[in-house]
Amino acid sequence: MRSGNVKLSAFAMQIYRKDKTMPKIDVNEKLFFNLLGTKPDYTDFEKILTSAKAELDELPDEDAAEDERCIKIELNDTNRPDLWSTAGLARLLRIHAGGKSNAPLYESFFSTTEHSQDAEKRIVIVDKSLEKIRPFMTAFVISGKPIDEPMLLDIIQTQEKLCWNFGRKRKSFSMGVYRSDMIQWPVHYTSVDPDAVRFIPLGCENEMTCRQIISEHPKGKEYGWILKDTKRFPLLQDSKNEILSMAPIINSATIGAVKTGDTDLLVELTGNDMISLLVATNIVACDFADAGYKILPVQVQHPYETGFGKTITTPFYFQQTTSTTKQAVNKLLGSDFSVKEITAALERMDCKTKTAGDTVTLIPPAYRNDFLHEVDIIEDVMMGKTVDFFEPEVPHEFTIGRLSPVTALSRKIKTLMIGFGYQEMIFNYLGSKKDFIDRMNIPADRVIEIANPMTENYQFVRPSIIASLLSAEMVSGHAVYPHRIFEIGKIAFLCEEENTGTRTRQSLGFLSASQTANYNEAASLVAGLLYYLDAEYQVQEAADPRFIVGRQASIVHKGETIGIFGEVHPQVLSNWDITIPCFAGELDIEAFL
Repeated sequence: MRSGNVKLSAFAMQIYRKDKTMPKIDVNEKLFFNLLGTKPDYTDFEKILTSAKAELDELPDEDAAEDERCIKIELNDTNRPDLWSTAGLARLLRIHAGGKSNAPLYESFFSTTEHSQDAEKRIVIVDKSLEKIRPFMTAFVISGKPIDEPMLLDIIQTQEKLCWNFGRKRKSFSMGVYRSDMIQWPVHYTSVDPDAVRFIPLGCENEMTCRQIISEHPKGKEYGWILKDTKRFPLLQDSKNEILSMAPIINSATIGAVKTGDTDLLVELTGNDMISLLVATNIVACDFADAGYKILPVQVQHPYETGFGKTITTPFYFQQTTSTTKQAVNKLLGSDFSVKEITAALERMDCKTKTAGDTVTLIPPAYRNDFLHEVDIIEDVMMGKTVDFFEPEVPHEFTIGRLSPVTALSRKIKTLMIGFGYQEMIFNYLGSKKDFIDRMNIPADRVIEIANPMTENYQFVRPSIIASLLSAEMVSGHAVYPHRIFEIGKIAFLCEEENTGTRTRQSLGFLSASQTANYNEAASLVAGLLYYLDAEYQVQEAADPRFIVGRQASIVHKGETIGIFGEVHPQVLSNWDITIPCFAGELDIEAFL
């Protein structure tokens, strides 16, 4: 069933988190409270949801049949996809209430090596032709009891939430579920000519070619964009050549048509991001295990490297440990916890720990991959103790606020730029590789990449404001010329001189677009701006690929290069679909302090 559907600073991560829509899930009341192990009244239930950063969105309809009552819950942590299911949310609340004694044991079905003797009965062979199309796959089989309707609906919901949000609308990964008793092993994940292969897709009665499915089937129309530029399409079939699915679009109407009463099911995930695949695989496997199913590992044989070996048995445990200290926890939380209290709080979040003196090393559960920094551990300590544990305090010191020097200087520069006829803009600090790197013709060696982004549109921290200004000019062709815009804001880049490995600076970026935009006009703007800032400077020849050779210059202040300006290179303008000449520049404001 394929249903119809570089680490960065805490400050940057906060911006990233706030930008995304919070997921909501519908949980079957009976199934949820069975997994929770208790049925609190809804006043208490609303309170305990805070331990999962969740809120009660809508109560069930009391007039509905007991098996059909639905609770709507909003989740406020987009970094915890393991909570986007009935079993995952119930797991956290159950463990949080009972600590280590309520923690489930998943070790029996998790592999930490390439090979597993049990999994050799169930093998998937990946064809080399998929390396440039949709290269990776993971899988496992569930067994033990029939699927009932509430569980089937929850499987569909979990699949949709994971693949739409975490899987970037199925581009990074998609998930399929199949009737395992109809499959003859080994299964083959291969690529085919989309005009030569035909099968009956789920929801249809007649055969269609893979190409027809993309253009005519509802799911093909919705997700066909993922495969539109590929000459061959991914296909999953067993050793009898029975087709399971055309990933990531649609299942077949035979093996892929899961229904209530089915007992053994194959769960597979395909995609181009192996880490996301493994996390999602672990999440779904743990959810089924909590619901009472036996998890049977599957061995997936890739002909190329996955980052975890060519042959990998999944579910697969790969998470790395992260450490903090008692002093760091207490400083950030304003507490006085002992190491024992810290580890107890982490155990209530289903995290194992090792201690050595005042150092606490966290061993994440298999279904979590959100510990990037010790601050993430400290956050889990807070959630393990519960927010209510911390009593609000009135600040002990009285302070008077004032503008920082960089803010005061920024305001002065804004006034000057407006006086020069420029309009101020405000942009996001995060963006895509396409905008910040590819379109700007620059290398990626100093650009900060987010370690576990939920969307490629917010995957990098901007190293320059000029890309943001060009993005505005790209959609402004209807406005009367000249266009003169600027922004003063933060940029960040990798820097080995800093303890964090990154450096963040306050920067001025400016851009002018018109038929007469040229180097001389840019030089006049820089000269006027620095004159009113009473700053001495020199210009030197530069070789920045964003600008035309011989029509650009670096700005040097007190022996240091602090900026650049010049005529934007025609290739860069073409990358942004801009047809009018532009000059642009950037200046490190903090260099004048």
